[in-house]
Amino acid sequence: QLDLVESGGGLVQPGGSLRLSCTASGHRLDYYTIGWFHQAPGKEREGVAAMGRNANSAEYVDSVKGRFSISRDNTGKVVYLQMNDLKPEDTGIYYCAARALGETPLSSARYGYWGQGTQVTVSS
Repeated sequence: QLDLVESGGGLVQPGGSLRLSCTASGHRLDYYTIGWFHQAPGKEREGVAAMGRNANSAEYVDSVKGRFSISRDNTGKVVYLQMNDLKPEDTGIYYCAARALGETPLSSARYGYWGQGTQVTVSS
């Protein structure tokens, strides 16, 4: 069982930055493809970024390209989502999810392990 935990959410003004972290107790995350998903109030969950073992495998939804960056730490235990130039429409719950290495899909249906999410609110 892979229990993912997100952290780093909070309240930020438009144009600000946050860094979200995804970890799993007792597990290395570099054995998995990790995706970050955003669920805005009243909307479906949407994939924003995904990454295999290497940085060159990263995929992003168009709305966050140039603003968000997914990365891994050197221990293999943490996956980050750096979010810059945040906009009010980025508000919502952010989830990390894991699946087997090999593809980096942005579809939530392709992931089997999920965290509980962390709230991000972008507001002045």
